[in-house]
Amino acid sequence: MRNLINKSKLIDSATNLNFIRSKYDEIDCESRFVGILGARGTGKSTLVLQYLKKTYGLNDHASYWSLDDIYFSNHSLIETIESYYQLGGRFLVLDEVHKYPTWARELKNAYDFYKDLRVVFTGSSVIDMLNLEVDLSRRAVLYHLTGLSFREYLNFTKVTQIPIYSLNEILSNHIVIGHFITTNKTNDNSGQWRNKK
Repeated sequence: MRNLINKSKLIDSATNLNFIRSKYDEIDCESRFVGILGARGTGKSTLVLQYLKKTYGLNDHASYWSLDDIYFSNHSLIETIESYYQLGGRFLVLDEVHKYPTWARELKNAYDFYKDLRVVFTGSSVIDMLNLEVDLSRRAVLYHLTGLSFREYLNFTKVTQIPIYSLNEILSNHIVIGHFITTNKTNDNSGQWRNKK
């Protein structure tokens, strides 16, 4: 158990906060049971690690576990959660849950028994996860993370910093917005155009 907590702290300290996906603000990780689904490489692990780092830092009561860790070949998830809970753990990020065969049943048991434990889980096999024998739909709030949008790609590669624009903003201010995007470089105030209307 201590090994898992130490691994979590090591991963947490190496997590980069320079670029955070737009979806970050849409996901309510304060819910008791949150699932983030999406294809491999879309940034699920990074997103949940950023949340963990920003919210908890190196706190023993919040931890990140990848269920493809060799630890789980000899230990059950539910027993590990029970041990962690007894040590004071109250927030868990469980990554790659689809790599652990009975994750849904064991998480359901943990959810039903530990009322003040919050869990965020991620998985890539969306179809398999939505067709589980254990119905998590009444318990988990599910989000789908897609690949980078073109705007996010430009922000990530530091070509420019473009904020999110609503359709109404684009329709009513497309000339001003277009001019602002094409004339501003990285590190400029991305909302500056709104003050120039």
